[in-house]
Amino acid sequence: MTELKEKIIAGIYGGAIGDALGVPVEFTNREVLDKNPVTDMREYGTYQQPKGTWSDDSSLTFCLMEGLCNGYDLEDIASKFADWKYHSYWTPHGSVFDIGMATRKAIYEIQKGTKPVLCGGMDEWSNGNGSLMRILPMAFYLYNEADINVRFEKVKAVSSITHAHARSVIACFIYVEYAIKLIEGFDKLEAFQITQKTVTKYLVDYEMNTAEVNLFHRVLKGNIGDLDRGSISGSGYVLHSLEASLWALLSSDSYEEAVLKAVNLGEDTDTTAAITGGIAGIYFGRNNQFDFWRAHLARFEDIEHLIERFAKAILT
Repeated sequence: MTELKEKIIAGIYGGAIGDALGVPVEFTNREVLDKNPVTDMREYGTYQQPKGTWSDDSSLTFCLMEGLCNGYDLEDIASKFADWKYHSYWTPHGSVFDIGMATRKAIYEIQKGTKPVLCGGMDEWSNGNGSLMRILPMAFYLYNEADINVRFEKVKAVSSITHAHARSVIACFIYVEYAIKLIEGFDKLEAFQITQKTVTKYLVDYEMNTAEVNLFHRVLKGNIGDLDRGSISGSGYVLHSLEASLWALLSSDSYEEAVLKAVNLGEDTDTTAAITGGIAGIYFGRNNQFDFWRAHLARFEDIEHLIERFAKAILT
């Protein structure tokens, strides 16, 4: 098995495991989780789903992967998102039980025939984490793309299917650029520092709205992994989700530590842990605990087959 394929496996499963760890306690506040922290996969809880159930985070990630197996086609990717919403495509148990408002609105536009890049919300209030939670496959797709302009524009377009505001796009771009550096084998802190320099320069050259860029100061300056837990939010706001995932990885020494830190921040537990789990899987790889959790995932064999097809498309 090639090193890249192993990282695809660990990254995609890593996100799905984090998602499934968080589903039973979504919307639970931090104080409650501090008294009864998540340490393993749970059953039922918030959505009354069985153990190993993943949410819209993984569903839309799988839809994106499926689309990229056929090449980069926004219409095809968008249509798969609509199939998920309206026909329960890539759901864990045959029905959609969780969907964000911005994603719901965007998929309604997809169904109407609106061009994919015009479907996502463009106002400031459309900055939930709904595109960040599913963007990881783009890191593998763009891994060998040397032109940063191409990387940015493709990440921007894929984000814009559901979230088109500059803030969501920047968050996705930072995350993908960081993931690519982890795929390349850099140490997590060195990869982060390279990403900070690369992204900052690019956004200046791109003449991105300065006010928007400045919102990312905790991500683009210093080491967010050094911040204390009390300053990290687990909310569904895209900037908070990006900060939380980077903090969880940079302050942890194993995959399990990173995803459990993310879940136990509370609030949008499934998404924070899914976003964290993707990059933590790439960096730390699989171990016995990872594989134990992986075996509990709903539709395990279907995910296996999708990853095989996705990896083959990326590698060839």
